[in-house]
Amino acid sequence: MGKIAFLFPGQGSQTVGMAKDAFMHDERARAVIAEADERIGFALSKLMFNGPQEELTLTYNAQPALLTASIALLQLVDGAGLKADYVAGHSLGEYTALVAAGAMSFADAVYAVRRRGELMDEAVPAGEGTMAAVLGMDAEALEAVTSEVAAQGDPVEPANFNCPGQIVISGSKAGVEKAAQLAKERGAKRVIPLEVSGPFHSSLMKPAAEKLKTVLDSLVIRDAAIPVVANVTAEPVTKKEEIARLLIEQLYSPVRWEQSVRTLLSLGVDTFIEIGSGKVLSGLVKKIDRNARVYAVNDLASFEATVAALKGE
Repeated sequence: MGKIAFLFPGQGSQTVGMAKDAFMHDERARAVIAEADERIGFALSKLMFNGPQEELTLTYNAQPALLTASIALLQLVDGAGLKADYVAGHSLGEYTALVAAGAMSFADAVYAVRRRGELMDEAVPAGEGTMAAVLGMDAEALEAVTSEVAAQGDPVEPANFNCPGQIVISGSKAGVEKAAQLAKERGAKRVIPLEVSGPFHSSLMKPAAEKLKTVLDSLVIRDAAIPVVANVTAEPVTKKEEIARLLIEQLYSPVRWEQSVRTLLSLGVDTFIEIGSGKVLSGLVKKIDRNARVYAVNDLASFEATVAALKGE
């Protein structure tokens, strides 16, 4: 068997009821969720388990909720003796990966992403910035489109390189709309507007990044015990100084997810376990390499099935 990578989802994967059965079944998962409620000072667990979905989806709620769900489910995976050689997370999921790698405490991370969500929300007033997924267009052609639109004064740039033929663009509402139109004229198959409250991973997030630095400076970041493949560079990092710097840059830089997965494959990873709500990353990994073995642990049943499959090898 080759190496194992744990992957942690980002915003968009949140769903009412996430991690509820882990909470009911496992004492350590219960302790994680109780710690989140205490650290951020309100009943996040109630929102995670009961919704409403609209409130759970607000950036500053979704981020701590997704991190908490993933770390609660990670308790089950740890308890079964499954260990990762590498970890990675998509956007917000990178904080979860850092907790899994021992670089941040869970309490610090859940506080950091709650503040990160608030700062992202404040950076650009709601409705002024947005994101859209562009399907069926290569990166170079799309970068030419966004550069052209941005040069005319409407900020827009690639934000997530997710998998071949799926790139998300981010910027001002006008910039994203113009780039979407131009991309379609130049051969993009489809452009799907995303349900997000701001232009994440674009230069419009730089004001939030400066404030996030103050938040992170007040917390303890340690060297990672397991290499974390960073969104900004798509390379493994373990040193605390580099981890802190990349978390700031991550806010206004593209998420190089496709390249991150290719890095993991090149390091000998052949088994990917997505831990947390949904199966978004599992789907992306399969699109990047259909031979990769991919498992998603998003509830008790999928956890048991994953363990049975891996232990049966």
